[in-house]
Amino acid sequence: MLDIDEALRYLGASGADEALRQRMEGVAQDAEQRFVPRFIYRVSAVEHRPEGEWLSDLQLLLPGNSARKMLAECQRAAVLVCTLGLGFEQHMRLTQARDMSQAVLLDACGSALVEAGCDAAEKELAARFPGVYLTDRFSPGYGDLPLDLQPAICRITDSQRRLGVYVTESCLMTPQKSVTAIIGMADKPQRARIRGCAYCAMKDTCALRKGGHSCDD
Repeated sequence: MLDIDEALRYLGASGADEALRQRMEGVAQDAEQRFVPRFIYRVSAVEHRPEGEWLSDLQLLLPGNSARKMLAECQRAAVLVCTLGLGFEQHMRLTQARDMSQAVLLDACGSALVEAGCDAAEKELAARFPGVYLTDRFSPGYGDLPLDLQPAICRITDSQRRLGVYVTESCLMTPQKSVTAIIGMADKPQRARIRGCAYCAMKDTCALRKGGHSCDD
């Protein structure tokens, strides 16, 4: 389900008044009825090598300190692609032609909706692998993880054939409302390093927060 607060954050209007919130809710409801996020993922064992995190089953190297930190305690990882498809882009163009302000709200809802699709993928992973703890998902471009990993992720998941998702020469995703991500899988609870304390299951009991710190301190 699309998170209205997240859509408002994408809009840059977290402190929106009731009128804007209600209008956003209307756009969100229409978007949810029209578009269902689709996703695909593949799971691999992780080898912690000097040159980076090696996803051995996928023959994919994740170089740099960011991936090393995120996957430090993980035995496996999932590589994910999620999209709203070309239908959303076509609807966006029609909305822009009719009402640009409505299109701005729709764009924010699209971003929140594809994130909701990623959340659904995480839930499916958790159900398939009971007892496994997931890291925050992180994408090429996060920290020092190269953006040019996008084509390899799309190739590994066969996303163009299965979802219609591909990457341009400048590493931009097409369709636009598409996401690639990596999710670490560990045998003990993982810190919420990216999405922050508000999304963490331990936010109410966390000793770090009580001491005025966070996982990235």
